[in-house]
Amino acid sequence: MTQLQVLRAQDYPRMPWKNGGGFTEEITRDDGEGLDGFGWRLSIADIEESGGFSVFAGYQRIISVLQGDGMRLLVDGQLSRPLLAFDAFAFSGQSQVSCNLLGGAIRDFNLIYAPQRYRARLQWFDGSSRLYSSASTVLLFAASGQVEVAVAGEGHLLGRYDCLRLEGNDGLLELDVQGRVCLIELHAR
Repeated sequence: MTQLQVLRAQDYPRMPWKNGGGFTEEITRDDGEGLDGFGWRLSIADIEESGGFSVFAGYQRIISVLQGDGMRLLVDGQLSRPLLAFDAFAFSGQSQVSCNLLGGAIRDFNLIYAPQRYRARLQWFDGSSRLYSSASTVLLFAASGQVEVAVAGEGHLLGRYDCLRLEGNDGLLELDVQGRVCLIELHAR
């Protein structure tokens, strides 16, 4: 049976980056504590200035800009395209990565997952959407001020940066969504 949990942005714990260069608000994760033992982790980070990213060997990362002018990443010596709001970019967690801000400070959104334990997909939607997923774990992150979600006929209202977490899905899940959201699907291997 699918378990549904609404996670509120004001309750996210704040923790220092692995490299000490800033702070992250952790939205949710599968297990583990601190920066160890998780199979996947969803978070928001404030980047105040250009600089290096933490290394997460054994993990994959998908990052998107939520607020601000954007950034460009230098990943193992290769320059990325300009990353603007709601444009997802994937890279290896063990890569040497630094960012160059395109303007002032930004806020970003991160999925970090262990590919040997999970298959992951991340997609952005805006407006009215009917989404379907067969993933065992489904996360729906609200990026606009008010997001309406209906799951199996039950309505939920999400504020900006709130997250709907659905665990134990074993069928085809239908979500009707109004607003800007990020759908994250995680399949355990």
